[in-house]
Parts: sequence; structure tokens; C-alpha cells
Amino acid sequence: MAWTLLVLAGLLEVAWALGLKASEGFTRLWPSLFTVTTMLVSFYLLAQAMKALPVGTAYAVWVGIGAVGTVLLGILIYGDSASPLRLASLALVLVGLVGLKLAG
Repeated sequence: MAWTLLVLAGLLEVAWALGLKASEGFTRLWPSLFTVTTMLVSFYLLAQAMKALPVGTAYAVWVGIGAVGTVLLGILIYGDSASPLRLASLALVLVGLVGLKLAG
């Protein structure tokens, strides 16, 4: 159950990161409310997952899901760079996340 909560928390981290961009510096009401709400729920789920998982593993996986998801959606939605080095770096992050899961 803790891993499920952690994955959901990571996906919500992606949502609030994209919401930050859409809020345009918290100058747009609905994207700002979306961002703050998803932040709070993401932190709550992370905290619940940390009850059963090692703090370092939980935090690293949460950040990793958020980073990888945000970069991929940034490429797809906003046309961010998809250079080979950038994609290879994302692959390394994913390998690290799998390693943490296997070691935990």
C-alpha cells in the first residue's frame, strides 16, 4: 500500500509542477488553486508512504517520479528539448529509481 501511495504522490507532483507553469506565477486563480491542492495532497500521500518506507527511498522515488514525469510532459506539452543527452539522463534517473525499489 505504501508504494501505491508513493506513486500517486509522485504523479501528483507532476500535476502540481505543470500547474505551476499554468498558474503563471500564481497570477491565474484556477491553475493556482489546482497547484496548491495537488501540492497538499502530494505531500500528504508522501507522508503516509513514509510511515512504512525508508525516508531516503521514499523521497528519492517521489522526486524521481516528479522529475521524470514533468520532463516528459514538458517535452510533449510545451515542446521542451528532447535531446539525446536529456533523454539518456532521464533513463539514468529511472534506473536509479528501480535500483532503490529493488534495494528497499
